[in-house]
Parts: sequence; C-alpha cells; structure tokens
Amino acid sequence: MSGVTRRDGPVASRAKHSPMADLRLTNAQARRVALAAQGFADARPPGAVTMRHLRRVFARVGVVQIDSVNVLVRAHYLPLFSRLGPYDAGLLDRAAYGRRRELFEYWGHAASYFPLALFPLMRWRMERARRLTGIYSGLAQFARERRKLVASVLAAVAARGPVSAGDLEPGGSTGSWWGWSDTKHALEYLFWAGRVTTAFRRGFERVYDLTERVLPAELVAAAAPPAAAAQRELLRIAARSLGVATERDLRDYFRLRPPDAKPRLAELVEAGDLVAVDVDGWKNQAYALPDLRVPRRVDARALLAPFDSLVWERARTERLFAFDYRLEIYTPKHKRVHGYYVLPFLLGDGLAARVDLKADRAAGVLRAHAVHVEPQRDRAEVLAALEPELAAMAGWLGLADVALPPRRGGKRPAATA
Repeated sequence: MSGVTRRDGPVASRAKHSPMADLRLTNAQARRVALAAQGFADARPPGAVTMRHLRRVFARVGVVQIDSVNVLVRAHYLPLFSRLGPYDAGLLDRAAYGRRRELFEYWGHAASYFPLALFPLMRWRMERARRLTGIYSGLAQFARERRKLVASVLAAVAARGPVSAGDLEPGGSTGSWWGWSDTKHALEYLFWAGRVTTAFRRGFERVYDLTERVLPAELVAAAAPPAAAAQRELLRIAARSLGVATERDLRDYFRLRPPDAKPRLAELVEAGDLVAVDVDGWKNQAYALPDLRVPRRVDARALLAPFDSLVWERARTERLFAFDYRLEIYTPKHKRVHGYYVLPFLLGDGLAARVDLKADRAAGVLRAHAVHVEPQRDRAEVLAALEPELAAMAGWLGLADVALPPRRGGKRPAATA
C-alpha cells in the first residue's frame, strides 16, 4: 500500500557552484519529493473509496491521461487504483460524465481528464485551435479546406446532440485523413476548438455535444484568462504535481510548447513562485515550488499504468529511478524485451520490477506473463510485496485468480485473488 512519510523541513542547503540554483538535492531526495508530490506518500483509504478521495488524487496529479488499450484495464482507471487501492471504477465515470460532473476531457498530456476548475486554463489552447494554430497540421488543413463541412457538423450536433461520429454518418465512410471519416475529423477539430466536448462515452467511442450543454454554464461563460497567465498557472500545477522538475518536464506535463513555456517559467522564477534547484546527476536545471519539503522516507507499493504521470515522461523516469522504461505494444513480438503490456512496480521509493499483465476475462484470471525484477533488487523480497498487489488488482477487476509465471526450476501455482 502507499506508505505514510515523515517529512523534513524545507531544504536549506544553498548550491554555491551555480548562480542559478537556490537549493540542492541528491537524486534520492528528488525521487522522494516526486513520489510525495504524486500522492505515493499518502496512506490508502482504510475503507471505501469515495469521490473525496478521487478529488484528492486529481488535486495531486492535476491531469490523468486517457488511453484505449484494454488488455488489462483502460489505463486511465489505473492511477486511482495505484494510489487508492481497489475502488469502484464507476466513480471515475460518474466524475467525468455524471449529472454532477467534476471532470472534463480535453488535450493536456495527450487526451486527458481535468478537474473542471482547469477549464479556463485551456481556453487559450481552444482559441488557437479556432485560428487553426497549435493543433495537428493535418487537422488544421482539413478544417481550413472543409469549413462548410465543419459548420454543418456543428449545426448537426446543436440540433441532434449528444451524437457520435457514426450517428451523424451512418456506415462510417472514411476519407483520406488518418483513416477517420470526414465527420469524425470535423468533430475532432471542433473538440480541439472547444465548441463541442465529450458528453459521455459509448464503450470507448466519444459521444459529443455542445460544450455549453455539457459543462456548467457559468464555467463556459466566464472570461478566459490571458494566455500568459493561464500558461503560468499550468506550470505551477505541473511543478506541484512533479515536486521537482526540469523546464522540459514542466512543459511536457500539459504539452506546452517551448516558446510559451520558457518565458512563463522565467517569469515564475523572477516572481519567486518557483525556485531553481540543483539535483545531483541531473544535467539540466530543475525547479520547484518555494515551500519544497523532502520526505525522510517513502514506503510505497503500487503497480503503475504505462501512462501514469509518475512515469509518462520516460527520460525523467530514467533520471529519477535509473529505470529505462519502454512500452512494447508496437514492438514486434520477437523483439520485445519485457512483454506486451508491462507495468512498473513501485516498491519503497524505487521501481523494483516490470510486470507483463493481461486480464483473461474469459478464464477469470489475471495473468502475469512475466515478472522482471530489477538487477539491484532482491527477487524474493520484491515478489513477496508484489503478490498481494496482484491479488488486490485481480479482485478489483472481478477476476478470481492470479496466474504467476513459473518459479525457476518448476511450476508456480496460481495465487487466489
């Protein structure tokens, strides 16, 4: 389970070798700061997980990436499980699509869930999309060349919504753009531009409606902050969620572009809203909020989604954890090193193993095809910590058993969830 940590006071050692740096951390300290910022120093709820706990996670991480791969469970359900333990997955669905909606979908770190409070901070991105900038060049070209179609699709959503692309174009005929239909392209452009949003999902298919009919009217009608102010706030949120991070880490969190992020970062440092930090072994300058505190200990235990915000930036993951992590879904089978759908296993304050998992729903079994323990970790200790997490995950997914890979030298029996 996620462990509770005791905390030191603010880090006070000044880095004399660098005129930019206010503070200095070892990499181990930076790792503990990052884990605490992501919620892995918090105790898991002792009872049922509620909407209050979901809000706490989103307050920590700011944004959760959405992904369609369902070999285990769709990846956006996993960050809550990793931090809270078994929970009713319908809780996330209700927060995103229920009558008392608390989340919305938009482009953050890829397609993402955001708390409603962040909607105004995305308005500048929507406005740029309306001007056909800041979006995929192919989509911008489509919207430029097919303005009448885009307008007619928007009118159809207004008249008929909520609707999917298939509802508007029976038969799902496809054009030449990425294999999508022209209607789907128009809807996705309108989504980027903030004119429509996800009312709900049918399976994993987006069902769209006018944004003002989905989100609270006062939120949609409120004046948008200037782009620079919104970008500064997004960088603050990223700094809070990452704990300590380089400029690239910070802008990657919400996929800000360097021309937007770099001047905003300089403004935040000048204002004292962020402080420069030197981290031993890091080549680039790091930054943190000025009230930075370093946990003395983090005793976490969690299986992580491939797109968990703790590990989604692979260069940062390697820098913090000495863990070279690559998702091998699109790697030919004979070239895979660790497996098809591999989850990092967080143990203590380090990444201790890679677990190739599949939910075999027909057999009612959570299959661990392989467990690759990191070279510096004790295999027996890691497996002893991992097995209860697998059992908890199996129970959460409604699977009766866990099938573990054979022990060296013989078969290993399945562990009951």
